[in-house]
Amino acid sequence: MLPYSPMFGKILLTVAVILGAYYVIRARMQYDRKPTTAPPLRPLTQVVSPGILKVIAYGLVAVMVAGSLLWLYLDYQSGREVVTVRVINANTGNVTTYQARRAHVQDRRFTTLDGRPVTLADVDRMELSAGR
Repeated sequence: MLPYSPMFGKILLTVAVILGAYYVIRARMQYDRKPTTAPPLRPLTQVVSPGILKVIAYGLVAVMVAGSLLWLYLDYQSGREVVTVRVINANTGNVTTYQARRAHVQDRRFTTLDGRPVTLADVDRMELSAGR
């Protein structure tokens, strides 16, 4: 028995798949070349008038723009909300409380209402609560 027989079998299987795909594609191309008679064309009828389609399209655009503006406004409002940030040192258990806007709180950093930037250490935990 050959030491490379499993690899040889995989190569033969790959060649067989490629040849099979080639013959299937070739058969489909020959089938597509045969002329077929097209069914007679019938006139297109309008289901909905172009004026109504235009009104529907403008209505959808207006709804999308209004929805986007509402989403932006609500995101702005939630970013302006004042939250209480409690920083807890895991080693000592000391708790320090700050006030910050929700938009100014990132992963391990935030900026307080009076403009002080605070960066948490690896041993610190941060808890957020809404309101003052």
